[in-house]
Amino acid sequence: MNIIENIKQHRNVLTILLAVIGIGIMLFYTVCDTSCSYLQGDIFGINLEYIGIGYMIILIILAAVRQRNYVRILLAAGIGVEAYLVAYQFKEEVFCPYCLVFAITIVIAFILNHERPLLKEHSMLKRIIYGIGEAELSPTSKMRVPLLAFVLVGYIFITLTFSGSTTPAYGAEKSIVPSYGSGKYEMIIFTDYFCPPCQNLESVIDPALHEFLSRGGVKVTFVDLPIHKETRLYAQYFLYAAKAARNYKKILHARKVLFSLAKNRTALNENDLRKALIAQGVSFAPYDLKPVYPELNTIITTHKAKSTPTCVVMYPNSDIRKYSGTFEIQNGIAMLRASLRKAKK
Repeated sequence: MNIIENIKQHRNVLTILLAVIGIGIMLFYTVCDTSCSYLQGDIFGINLEYIGIGYMIILIILAAVRQRNYVRILLAAGIGVEAYLVAYQFKEEVFCPYCLVFAITIVIAFILNHERPLLKEHSMLKRIIYGIGEAELSPTSKMRVPLLAFVLVGYIFITLTFSGSTTPAYGAEKSIVPSYGSGKYEMIIFTDYFCPPCQNLESVIDPALHEFLSRGGVKVTFVDLPIHKETRLYAQYFLYAAKAARNYKKILHARKVLFSLAKNRTALNENDLRKALIAQGVSFAPYDLKPVYPELNTIITTHKAKSTPTCVVMYPNSDIRKYSGTFEIQNGIAMLRASLRKAKK
């Protein structure tokens, strides 16, 4: 018995194993807190991860009762769905490793269950249509349908029902995002208080921000990306602190305190955060934030800020430079500092 025949003999068990792996992948995704965690999607309001888990459970049941035709049909439809979702990630330039590995498990399961079509005719059109296989809809009718049809059904279905987002979002309406300083140069800093690289970067860029804002020439805007779920509360109190702050020194102090609290994870609810901020001498003035959120969303979308830390520096003459990661941002700050010195000569 060759290897292929041996694999086919155990493909029901292997299909179940792949489905269990797929469920595990989706469970990991539900607790994912990396920069891809805001890559979200749903069908009829149901999150894709739960649909993925349900899909794999149905696949396990069909494989367990040896309904190979329906296994192939389900996998073919899954390939159509995944083709759209993978293309969506390429289009938005945001990639989720969990989603991609989940797609790979479906492709492997499909190959594992593939059967050569029983073609009576060998025309080119028939080879194309039936090339990826066929399945019987009913044992009594003996009607064999090309799996390509189910791939197209899956693709069309997800096209019509999928609703996705690749940008961390806040809320509704319109207002002004707090900015500090002024000049020909503008700097927008996208961070997340619970992002370890952002926490490390804060101590590095804080002296540069003091320098830029004290000497003038640079307008600085802070935009918090709510990637980690705890960041929403911290971003809320940053805006409250910005409302109460009378100068850039106080807001830089507030950010330093917020990053420190996030790093130590000592204030994860609103009551503890309020107490910690007061103890650290950070003033804040609560107000209705709904009008602020759309402007934050616009900035995030305009500059395609999809991970943290990210820094956008706008030079004169529409020269916009984007830096991602600690090393790139440090280099970007050094270049901005050199440009400022050159401009003042």
